[in-house]
Amino acid sequence: MKAVGAPVQRIVPPAPQRQGMHQPVVREVGGWLRGRAVVDGITEKGGTATGVIVDVTRREDLQRLTDTALNQYGRLDVLVSNAGTMAVSPFDDLRQDDWDAMVSTHITGLLNGIGAALPVFRRQCFGQFVNVGSTAAYVVKTPQAVYAATKTAVKVLTEGLRQESGPDLRVTLVSPGFTHTEGIGKGASPETAAAMTQQRDEIAMPPSAIASAIGYAIEQPDGVDVSEIVVRPTVQA
Repeated sequence: MKAVGAPVQRIVPPAPQRQGMHQPVVREVGGWLRGRAVVDGITEKGGTATGVIVDVTRREDLQRLTDTALNQYGRLDVLVSNAGTMAVSPFDDLRQDDWDAMVSTHITGLLNGIGAALPVFRRQCFGQFVNVGSTAAYVVKTPQAVYAATKTAVKVLTEGLRQESGPDLRVTLVSPGFTHTEGIGKGASPETAAAMTQQRDEIAMPPSAIASAIGYAIEQPDGVDVSEIVVRPTVQA
């Protein structure tokens, strides 16, 4: 499940070099064929990438993701948590399975990533969490209340993690506004999906804007932590 998803995965640069080591990239990917295309796109440009199929709601999958980085490359520099689902609907629709999916993806999925990567970062004495939130955590609009609540949780968890991170780790929250991705409207009620798709086509910014923000946070020198970035289209209220 993806929010900004694969377009960001294609653009975000690897972490800056530390101790002169080559910086590979391990990607969590949404499906094998799609993931293969992402990996091929990176390697064709001279990069190094490994695709791992992950369901972020499964703790063992996130552990496998971090283990892959360690086993193949000996280190883990950055964990970007951007899995998401936006199956929004009015409360009266009682789409409780969609509510559960947003909670398990945005909150449990984020915590699973923290649980897998934090011990690695502590042992290494370096590492960075980049968590993708949403402007919905700042301005709640109908019918996005459940989505906004889960993204508010992402914001709160990220700030709490930052306060506990200590001098060696970095924690960044990137909160996108309306972004032109295929996930907009997917799973939403038909009326909501149609309205969101129309708005996306009219005002949404490209995923590359979010990728650039993530890259900016990653590229900072050691000892510099970009705590929060909000990126939205200029026309978005």
